[in-house]
Parts: sequence; C-alpha cells; structure tokens
Amino acid sequence: MIFVVSTLLFDILHYLLHRWENSRFKLLRTFSSWHWVHHKFLDMNLDIDPRYVRQNFWFHILPEFVTGLIGTLLFLFVFPWPAVAANVVLRIVLLIGTIREEGMDFNHMAMDRVDGQRPLWWVNNSYHALHHVHPHNFFSSFFNLFDLLFGTGNQIAGRRFLLTGASGAYGTAMKERLEREGGIVETAKSGLDFSAGNYEKMREKLERADVLILAHGAKSEDCWNANYRTPVDLTELFIEIGRDRLTAPEVWGLGSEVELHGDMGIDELRDYAASKRAFAARARDFYTSGNLVYRHIVPASFTSAMGKGAMSARTAVAITLFFIKRGFTYVPVTYTTLAVWNYFRFRFIQKPETAELRAAE
Repeated sequence: MIFVVSTLLFDILHYLLHRWENSRFKLLRTFSSWHWVHHKFLDMNLDIDPRYVRQNFWFHILPEFVTGLIGTLLFLFVFPWPAVAANVVLRIVLLIGTIREEGMDFNHMAMDRVDGQRPLWWVNNSYHALHHVHPHNFFSSFFNLFDLLFGTGNQIAGRRFLLTGASGAYGTAMKERLEREGGIVETAKSGLDFSAGNYEKMREKLERADVLILAHGAKSEDCWNANYRTPVDLTELFIEIGRDRLTAPEVWGLGSEVELHGDMGIDELRDYAASKRAFAARARDFYTSGNLVYRHIVPASFTSAMGKGAMSARTAVAITLFFIKRGFTYVPVTYTTLAVWNYFRFRFIQKPETAELRAAE
C-alpha cells in the first residue's frame, strides 16, 4: 500500500507537469519544460538521445525519486517505521539501478516495436513506451492506478479510426463520439468497400488507419459472412499491413452476449449465435497475440435495426469508451452481467467448434 500510494503521488505530479505546458503561469510552464527533457531523452520514435542523459537525471529521475520518497515518509504517521523503511530502501535500490544504466531502466529503453500485449493492472516497458508515443496519456509508472481512475489509458485525439458498420446504430454513435473527442474517422461499407473474399479496396484505407473498428454484422441474412468471415479476414489483413509499424495495430471487435447463452433453442438465432461464437473463438487468438492490440466488446442488446433494447446505442458506445480509455481489452457493455460472465468463457473455456468453422468457410 505504501509503495502504490506513494507512486500514485508521482503519477499525479507527472500528469500536472503535462497539463502545465500551456499554463498562464510562467513558473508552471517552466516546471513543465523541465519535464519535457525526459521526452527528448526517449522521444516519440522510442529512440534514446544520449545528449540528454545528464539533464534527464536532474529534471526527471531525481524529482521522481524525491516525490516518491516524500510520499513514502508520510506513512510514518500511519504505519510502523519498519514498513516505511523497507519502501525507502526499495526506492534507493531502484534509483541506484537507474543511475548505473544512465536512465535506461526497464521502462526507458529504445524499442523497434511496441508489443500488442498490454497488462491492465501494472506497467511494463511496452505500456510506458506508449506514454512517450502519446505523451498526453498513459501516465501510470509502476501500478496502473492513475490511468484506471482517470481514463488516461488510451489515445483518442488525433488517431485515425477506420469504422465498418457506420450506418448502423452503434457505428453511427461511435463515429459521432470519436469525432467529438478529436479522433479522425474514416468509414467502410460492407458490400461497397469490401465483401467476403474481396478486400482490395480496403488495403489503402487500412494503411491509413491506426485503429480498425468492426461494427458491422447481421442477425439473419448472410450472417456468417457479416459476423465471422469478413471480420476475421479484415483483422488478418490489418495485422499484415501493420507488421512494420512502431506500435502494433489496434482492432475493436463487436461481439455479443449470445456468445455465452447461445441460441437458447430459438431457430432464428441459430446461425447468428453460431457465427458470433465462431468469431469469438478466432478473436481469442487475436486477443492473446502480440501482433495487435485486440479489444473484444460484448454488449447487451441495445436499440438498433435488429430490434429494441434496454439501452440506446449512444449509451452502449459511452460505456464502451469508458472501459477502453482505462485500457480494458475485454469490454463488457452490460446491464445483465452476462457479458461479465462471458469473459471466462471467452478467455479460458471456449474452443473453436469444428462444425461452425466449416459452415463459416
């Protein structure tokens, strides 16, 4: 608790240093400019500039240590001194290690590629590298408490989104929300820009995109192509296109609570449920791959052309982005809790069902 809370104090200061960049107070702008030396030391391309080693020590490493140390010593008023002393020793050891490596510790090193796997509760080097690529987000330094609390675990503004199903209720609401928050949204229409086995028109759009959002689908007619084949093919094409990028391509796939409860013996849901379950089985492979960041969105029913739901598409999108901004890769958008329970099926239980996959082919 001492280490986590004292680290959170630095993360708050870290956030403020970025906010003060445009402050009307000169002193705060000066503090902010000192911190930006750290971002020159490890720049947006994740290259180390050795010219800033000494400045990085005085303007980043030492202030981080002092802030964490002060936060640790405050716990002398709460806990017995041995627990506090243990934390002080730990921080000194970490400081010595960072000095010996001239600032290039575990979270600060040159990288050719940021892995697509990102932990949710703690910070590794791939996660912190994203702060240097997107300096106004990803502020957590050891434990991912700050970004979880304040929704700074993803970048929306300035990123390029390619959205399928933009004419549907969810796609329309997503496009509006992303653009309102500064995202650059391009759309692609099933049957016009792509169809099963035909994706040539999509290649140029995917090359421009940072994030692919798969919001198209069907409940009855051609549901296997809409719910399984085209989402899988587009994701695999996006992975291929993004192999040489600094950061792994990102895909948001729209699942369904039907993944958990199946067709419930209802004939008109049979193909829909089977196609959604088949996609979820393939999506699990994407979810665990380091070649992309895959986010599986599982909404309860919402009002759309497919029928009435207990929430609007705008509400579903708002809940979706609430979780995504906090770094979640499995996103339950639910009032039934079924999407929460479905996580265990999605992550640990489900297996591709041969009959369903054959039907998809």
